[in-house]
Amino acid sequence: MDAIATEIAGVHELRGRVFADQRGSFVKTFHDGRFCELGLNSIWRELFWSSSAKGVVRGLHFQAPPSDHAKLVACVAGAIWDVAVDLRRTSPTYGRHVARELTAGNGVHLYIPRGLAHGFLALSEGAVVSYAVETGHDPAADRGVRWDSCAIPWPLVGPPIVSVRDAGFPALADLASPF
Repeated sequence: MDAIATEIAGVHELRGRVFADQRGSFVKTFHDGRFCELGLNSIWRELFWSSSAKGVVRGLHFQAPPSDHAKLVACVAGAIWDVAVDLRRTSPTYGRHVARELTAGNGVHLYIPRGLAHGFLALSEGAVVSYAVETGHDPAADRGVRWDSCAIPWPLVGPPIVSVRDAGFPALADLASPF
């Protein structure tokens, strides 16, 4: 597994080696020893997956302290445009984002540290996304930033499908970041 630092401190693009043959493909998305070598958290408390129709935007989500967490995101079916936005007030990259295309076949996943919001756009029909997080879900700490308020160049091909909850999050300019 190769780790590539991104333009935001703590966010890493991780590239697993893709093994493919006539049966299909195989990618290792996590290895505790390698994560330790890289200085990345490797104690995951919960694992989720979501399935989305093409054009769905999910996010931008985060959990406030003390329930904040690092997250490991992988696309296991289809393709997504994955985004992390820096909400750490003292960070030189506050308000900036990292975006990567994650697909079931490219072996790329994103490690997102505490203090960032996360979201994605489903680029394909039936995109399935897996998330590992280092703390349990805490509904009282659930927060978000409106998806269209962070100058992210979403590769939309029409109006997005956004939940009422996500559309109601505050804009980045109005967010009192807890980080």
